[in-house]
Amino acid sequence: MGERKDEVLRASEIGQYAFCARAWWLGRVKGYRSANVAAMQAGTLGHRAHGRQVESAQRLRRLALALLLLAGLLLAAAVAAYVAGGLGG
Repeated sequence: MGERKDEVLRASEIGQYAFCARAWWLGRVKGYRSANVAAMQAGTLGHRAHGRQVESAQRLRRLALALLLLAGLLLAAAVAAYVAGGLGG
């Protein structure tokens, strides 16, 4: 039995198999290319754009959490300074 060069089974392949096992077999085993190459390329570009949006949202979320933490620390410092000033006066 020959060694396969692509042993990774991708999620898209599982979806393709669930939709049409024969289409999966023709592409994976026989090596036939899909007739919908343009649609698949558009889908790939759409997925990449969505991935960039998700990464941007995650960065903004981390920034917002850091700013909230900083605001909390500044508030705690202001309260501590107020209390210390009130007790000493």
